[in-house]
Amino acid sequence: GRDLICIQSMDGMLMLFEQESYAFGRFLPGFLLPGPLAYSSRTDSFITVSSCQQVESYKYQVLAFATDADERHDTEQQKLSSGKRLVVDWVLNIGEQALDICIVSFNQGVSSVFVLGERNFFCLKDNGQIRFMKKLDYSPSCFIPYCSVREGTINALIANHNKILNVYQDITLKWATQLPCIPVSVKVANFQDLKGVIVTLSDDGHLQCSYLGTDPSLFQAPKVDSREINYEEMNAEMKELQKIIREATKTQDILPESEKQRDVTVTAEVSPDLDEESQAIDSEVKAGAVPSVTVKITIQSRVAAQKPCLAVCVQAPLAVTCDQFVFDDLEPDKSETVVLSVFLKENCSPPELEGTCMFSYNKPTGIPRVSQCSFSLPLKLVCFPAQPSKAGNHKLTIDTNKPPISFVTIFPDFVDPSEGDQANALGFQFLTGSKTTLLASKTSQRYRIQSDQLEDLWLVTKELIHRLQEYFKKQNCKDFACTFSGSIPLQEYFELIDQHFELRLNAEKYQELLSERAVQFRAIERRLLTRFKDKTPAPLQHLDTLLEGTFREVIALADAAEENQANMFQAFAKLKSATHLVIMLISLWQKLSTDQIAILEATFLPLAEDTQELGWEETVDAAVSYLLRTCLSKSSKEQALTLNSQLSMPKDTSRLKKNITLFCDRLAKGGRLSLSTDLATQPAAVMLGGCATIPESDLEERTIIPGSTAVFASLGQTTMQKSKP
Repeated sequence: GRDLICIQSMDGMLMLFEQESYAFGRFLPGFLLPGPLAYSSRTDSFITVSSCQQVESYKYQVLAFATDADERHDTEQQKLSSGKRLVVDWVLNIGEQALDICIVSFNQGVSSVFVLGERNFFCLKDNGQIRFMKKLDYSPSCFIPYCSVREGTINALIANHNKILNVYQDITLKWATQLPCIPVSVKVANFQDLKGVIVTLSDDGHLQCSYLGTDPSLFQAPKVDSREINYEEMNAEMKELQKIIREATKTQDILPESEKQRDVTVTAEVSPDLDEESQAIDSEVKAGAVPSVTVKITIQSRVAAQKPCLAVCVQAPLAVTCDQFVFDDLEPDKSETVVLSVFLKENCSPPELEGTCMFSYNKPTGIPRVSQCSFSLPLKLVCFPAQPSKAGNHKLTIDTNKPPISFVTIFPDFVDPSEGDQANALGFQFLTGSKTTLLASKTSQRYRIQSDQLEDLWLVTKELIHRLQEYFKKQNCKDFACTFSGSIPLQEYFELIDQHFELRLNAEKYQELLSERAVQFRAIERRLLTRFKDKTPAPLQHLDTLLEGTFREVIALADAAEENQANMFQAFAKLKSATHLVIMLISLWQKLSTDQIAILEATFLPLAEDTQELGWEETVDAAVSYLLRTCLSKSSKEQALTLNSQLSMPKDTSRLKKNITLFCDRLAKGGRLSLSTDLATQPAAVMLGGCATIPESDLEERTIIPGSTAVFASLGQTTMQKSKP
């Protein structure tokens, strides 16, 4: 009729109390950290899991007559005067830490010890023998065994960190159900007339009582008196429903929602002026002051939005002060506003001055939704006005069908108003140090862009065409057009491709050298450890010197690989800028439509990031080869060529450059870009307009080389051609 309490302390001491009186205390042998502890009334023993990953059982009688905790010191006097040594009753090595122990006895003659490990579930007999075990393919959090309706079996509830509660009968999974949170404790209880209630408690105090199954339905629908069918009303209702279906299926969009019907609207407003105090953080740009611009993002919700999250993305080398925002649940007709700044972080010019906002949330029904919007950044974020340069290694001429516009009108943020309409030359100084000059002809309808670097022409050319289009759009001029009649700068473009590819080859070499030196370093380490562990010391024979030298080589190679990686990032940014420029020049040269420009962008800009496993060169080569074999093919013989389905890094860029040259030549002869696979052979008609064609030379002999890959993705569809065995 008394209560006995056992308390386990952090230092491995078991303190036993009889009611409020302290009885005795014992230290567990080999103790490091406390584990789960349970008491077996059938064997009168305490069962725990030690830091040695062993299940240990101690008899109460052995604990009572063992050495007292206050007399732990191992002196001869205390050994003679103290009680017996603490001996374990039985031990079982389970090979992992235990989360919980539970001892049940649903049968009078048999009791079981359940141990929940990190990856396994054990059921032991009361003498330490394994009755059964179950390997778990998830991370458990808690468990509870309970009585089974089947004779000789025991059911158990095991919860895991995936918020799932599993019901086992011995080792057989009988049921699994989803929980709203991760439970840290689970029990089975009876409440009044409701039996078998599952009670769970989460780590944040969320208590839930639930049960499996559904309420029985006692309702029976009464019989309806039969009545005559009115076919006219049914036909009218059918026509109305068909009309609604036709209206709903007019568009092919997955979610046909107009702008007014969107549940959540995301808008981004870019400040017209740069920040007075720059918000640039950890910028690597060598310029004196790195400017930043403020972007204000507003989220307007028409419905309740649960778990809202906003992500703001800009392409490197640009960066934002904060790219992730988490909000509380939004109420209907509520709005949230965030403010952030964008700046140039890496020391290279960005290929794009655009950003994206993505707002994800859940509807009250649990359906996830995403709303997004894009924003454009000002050109003055990456450059500032400078004196025009008279010379440049690279020059482009853009023709228009309208008289030239004064730069004071279209570039008011870069031209001093005091210059008036006489400003026909404009200089742009990039933060990275390069300069680009824009010239307007006084006699003809042309604009010239010149710079020492090819990639620096892109942003200024794009900004010029965009501002001209916006200006004439405001003037209600619908026939404005820009053209390009010069030659595509392929040789300069190929030099950037070779620079990027050379850095990729260097990255492979550094990776191989690092692997070799790491193997050598580990081998020397093993030799040294063997020498140090030897009972009879032997001379090191300069192994320590060799180890230090190898370590320095590994560090030097790692630094060189890191520097090469940074150079490759800058080279890829330059390559993307030049690729954007080439795409724009080809579209102006051939007067391509919007769909054809999208095909060009999907062909030459398939990757947002460049990696060693999947690089720009092999991907673009595969896409260009596919176009040359389909819509730009000259004969059925080329269409019959098959392409390999493996993408691998090429040995050099010669084939890629040949295919790009042939691609431009086919366009010059009247080829038309299309994703249709049933196009006939294109006529070889030379386009008028003074376009200089590129000689094919010997490129026609072997356009598609077996072993290349065709993976062409554009406008949401992918086409793959596999080679025949």
